[in-house]
Amino acid sequence: MVIKQSVKSWLVAAGIATGLAFAASSEAKDAQTTVLTLEQVMANPDWIGNAPESPYWADDGKAIYYRQKVKGFSERQLWRLDLSNNKLTTVSDAELFEVDSNRGTLSPNKKLKAYNLQGDLYVKYLDSGDVRQLTKTLANEGTPQFIGNDKVAYRKGNSFYSIDLATGLVTQIADIRLKDDPAKEKEPGYLEKQQTRYFDYVRLKQEDRAHNKKRHKEIKASSPRAVNDPWYLGKKEIHTLSLSPNGQFVVVGTYEKSDKKGRSDNMPRFVTEDGYVKNETVRPLVGTYIPRHETLYLLDLVSGEKTELSYDDLPKLSDDPLADIKRATAKRNGEKYKADKQPRGVAVFDWIANRGIEWNAKGDKAMIMLYSDDNKDRWLVSLDTEGKELNTEHHLRDMAWVNDWNFNDFGWVNNETIFFTSEDTGYSHLHVKELGRRPSALTKGRYIVDSVTKDPNSNYLYYRANKKHPGIYEVYRVDADGGDSEAVTDLGGKNDYVLSPDSSKVLITHSEALSPPELFVKPVAGGDAKQLTFTASEKFKSFNWSKPEYVEIPSREADQPIYARLYKPENFDAEKAEKYPAVIFIHGAGYLQNAHQGWSNYFREFMFHTFLNQQGYVVLDIDYRGSAGYGRDWRTAIYRKMGTPEVVDLIDGANWMEANANVDRQNVGIYGGSYGGFLTFMGLFTAPDEFAAGAALRPVTDWVHYNHPYTSNILNTPEVDPVAYERSSPIEFAEGLNKPLLIAHGMVDDNVFFKDTVRLVQRLIELEKTEYFETAIYPIEPHGFKEPSSWLDEYKRIYYLFEEHLKD
Repeated sequence: MVIKQSVKSWLVAAGIATGLAFAASSEAKDAQTTVLTLEQVMANPDWIGNAPESPYWADDGKAIYYRQKVKGFSERQLWRLDLSNNKLTTVSDAELFEVDSNRGTLSPNKKLKAYNLQGDLYVKYLDSGDVRQLTKTLANEGTPQFIGNDKVAYRKGNSFYSIDLATGLVTQIADIRLKDDPAKEKEPGYLEKQQTRYFDYVRLKQEDRAHNKKRHKEIKASSPRAVNDPWYLGKKEIHTLSLSPNGQFVVVGTYEKSDKKGRSDNMPRFVTEDGYVKNETVRPLVGTYIPRHETLYLLDLVSGEKTELSYDDLPKLSDDPLADIKRATAKRNGEKYKADKQPRGVAVFDWIANRGIEWNAKGDKAMIMLYSDDNKDRWLVSLDTEGKELNTEHHLRDMAWVNDWNFNDFGWVNNETIFFTSEDTGYSHLHVKELGRRPSALTKGRYIVDSVTKDPNSNYLYYRANKKHPGIYEVYRVDADGGDSEAVTDLGGKNDYVLSPDSSKVLITHSEALSPPELFVKPVAGGDAKQLTFTASEKFKSFNWSKPEYVEIPSREADQPIYARLYKPENFDAEKAEKYPAVIFIHGAGYLQNAHQGWSNYFREFMFHTFLNQQGYVVLDIDYRGSAGYGRDWRTAIYRKMGTPEVVDLIDGANWMEANANVDRQNVGIYGGSYGGFLTFMGLFTAPDEFAAGAALRPVTDWVHYNHPYTSNILNTPEVDPVAYERSSPIEFAEGLNKPLLIAHGMVDDNVFFKDTVRLVQRLIELEKTEYFETAIYPIEPHGFKEPSSWLDEYKRIYYLFEEHLKD
């Protein structure tokens, strides 16, 4: 089966509108608004109703705030909902400078809240509700923190300042400068010593300079009014900078400026305002740079002492987990293997909200999360400011890769006890640990724990988990001292939460497969959840959306099922003689879960699947191996062989539909974007007899050209592990194509570059695969399309492809 004619010629030959609009006339279409068309599915999503975003509690817990997209614009409007009378009001422009902040920090006595609003610093007196503005500048004073109950500190550039709330005095706590100390004198050479020995004039000048320097220090030391001397760190770059809550210490991490950042690629824009092609510099490719090693220092602001914090005691730091692969690669290249003499690079993990460092309330200890530069090791270390050293509290090694996308929660239960999540058992679970002692697991089982919050008013730890079903995420809490967890929510679907200021209620963002996210409020202990927002439009609710069945498909290779969403036509007949054509949707991102029971980020595809159901297709949305939500082994099954286990899962899914959904096995198509586009290629190239057609959107064609943070986790780097890249890149298997393929790609995609498609197309041309593929390009689109016209064009083409090749 081949692509026999172009989309346009096929439409002309068919002489029909392909079911894109069922109504025979505009009058009939207006009369029957519940008829679904592709034009409606791919329209600006404002028509669905804009769900609440970034909800948070008012400081007094009597109201909530949330943002909502403004129709027709990217702006987010801030709303306030009073819980006592359900009065919903917009926050005016002027009120944006007065409104309660969704960020901020409480004073130790919990009577004040300091926060940054519109770039300036404020403090709120929680008992009275009075607000005091501390700064009024064009600069951004950064995130504030309390030093005791009467001083607010903030970062500006690479320095820290404090404001005394009683006097208004602004004090520079630490002045960090990224250059060499100009006052540091070099060791004199022979000529300088000779000059001093020969000439009294020179010697007296030197003695006078030394005397003045000494007196300057003595005078400063005699009064608390003087500002501390600057800290000179040399010509470095700062990666980590954190002030202790007691204002006595700073942890600073630096990179060498000379470290290579990788060779950047280029991306042309052809559609521009001035008519000239604009060339943009975009990210470097995987393996073109070595992740930088971070040097950590502890600055003692009282004594003036700077201490470099040693990594020497980190477990397995010098044990190269890639040694065997490097040895095999050297042999393949006819070279002699040479072991690395230096330990691997280490850096503070800054992908999380706390940027990898948390101080205890006293400010005498800090927890720091470190990662090795190959992501095989994660260390959670405590910093003892008295001993000025790092102590390993937990070490996690994964010979595939440590999960840097999730499960890196950590914080303090009290001044001597920490909590953290870890995949030690194969699933992310919550642990507590007294410093220097063994950790205790607070949760266990075949489910994952994330989104951990310490209740500031009790000993409870709140978390989210998929205990009931891998696709259902509820909120729970557990005492940090141990015991059974309590379910806080029981709503089904997906639930995220924000704990109220007094810890009596949770603000829940709840969604289900057919229901976009809405806000609910619920008492922590007992009581029902009350819905607060109703943002889905009446037009959206008027359509008869296909409700997915959640199915478990036996895997021929794994010891757990493949979870999937199954969409069937409304009048599905399991005994019908004429079997159904079918489509498998392959989600993007690789490490993402889409067969959950909440609202999908792939909402257009969800609506498209209802449209396909109405055209007589069965649709399967599958969480192949590598997907999130199912534990470590499911996640790492793709290590060094991306595209191999996932294609097996796709085939298992197609076979399951034949046996359980009355599907014609010869008429199963596949499609997906990004990682889903990559797997569409791998399915058609490496298993061409299994699928009848496929559409690859914004697809990766050669992993050598993707980014470093994502790709090096799974495939290492091309120099270290070329075999992994060769067995995982579709361009290596392009000769296997013998079924119809649509390739669609935006030309200003700065994630998966358009050149991925260009290179593969050239390869297919040279392989003389002309009759098997067509290409659609979108000149103004990035990785995630923006324009409804582009979405519509792309999905029309996908639909035409399936209509022509999946229906006999």
